[in-house]
Amino acid sequence: MTRTPLADVACSIARATDLFGDAWTALIMRDVLTGVTRFDDLAHDLGISRKVLAARLSRLVEEGVLIRERYQERPPREHYRATPKGEELYPVLLALMEWGDRWYAGPAGPPARIRHLGCGRDTTPVSACAHCGEPLTVGNTTQLPGPGGHTGPGTRVLGPLLAAREDRREDTREDTPEAGRPAAV
Repeated sequence: MTRTPLADVACSIARATDLFGDAWTALIMRDVLTGVTRFDDLAHDLGISRKVLAARLSRLVEEGVLIRERYQERPPREHYRATPKGEELYPVLLALMEWGDRWYAGPAGPPARIRHLGCGRDTTPVSACAHCGEPLTVGNTTQLPGPGGHTGPGTRVLGPLLAAREDRREDTREDTPEAGRPAAV
């Protein structure tokens, strides 16, 4: 696999955008997940140079996001399919789409709609808490350090900030009745 400067940053956003951060990669994944899977169709749909498309597809295959499958022997032709890892990018694309629809849709409205096949209705993506179902926002969440977090390139300021939040959280927890101590009055 190709190593890049962001590959070693202790941040999942940095690592993900290292692969997925350019517009062509996002649009390639949009097309593949929507059913445009052949190289020529991707090149035509996106208006992307064949060289750039080949490089992006190669990286997506190398990273295990797409697989290349032969669909014709003579002449040899291949198409691309999302792996489970690639399919998990769909909610990311939906979130980008929703944001783009909200802030950049033209006067005619959004260029595409999402229909949930289970209920047959048009819908929008919602990022919600896995425990209570409440929508997640900047105002009702905080980031804390994870087990793989550390301070280093890309997290020199963020790492200590998250660690301080965890320390404040631990201090608060020590003062609660659940910790076996009386709550501070």
